[in-house]
Amino acid sequence: MTSSSSPSRKALSKIACNRLQKELAEWQQNPPVGFKHKVSDNLQRWVIEVTGAAGTLYAGEAYQLQVDFPEHYPMEAPQVIFLNPAPMHPHIYSNGHICLDILYDSWSPAMTVSSVCISILSMLSSSPAKQRPADNDRYVRNCRNGRSPKETRWWFHDDTV
Repeated sequence: MTSSSSPSRKALSKIACNRLQKELAEWQQNPPVGFKHKVSDNLQRWVIEVTGAAGTLYAGEAYQLQVDFPEHYPMEAPQVIFLNPAPMHPHIYSNGHICLDILYDSWSPAMTVSSVCISILSMLSSSPAKQRPADNDRYVRNCRNGRSPKETRWWFHDDTV
């Protein structure tokens, strides 16, 4: 998935705008280690650079996350994907979709962009091998035309990586 494809979006609610402005201000004061927000005037889409943690398979490698915020954020989870090239990981598909429960079924309005980023870095850091999910080709083939990962019925069966 490229940065040009995105879910159809409505303007952010006032609550979502206020929350995102607060999160952005906090991020600028105290960004999570290993992450850099790429400044833009689009509050509804953030691009965040991720640097792999030292001592892991991804040490020093740089990737980009795209975070698209829905109208009713934080009551609804943002869509978070890796831009190409996505890291090789058992829970990251080659189209950038991420199989991580907090992005879907386990989302809580108490979560922030920072907490999501830290969870993604933790997921990367715990991986024992750089490999794609076993069903990568089938999944990516079924996600053509910019289908959102939020439309997928994920099966969270492996929390070992």
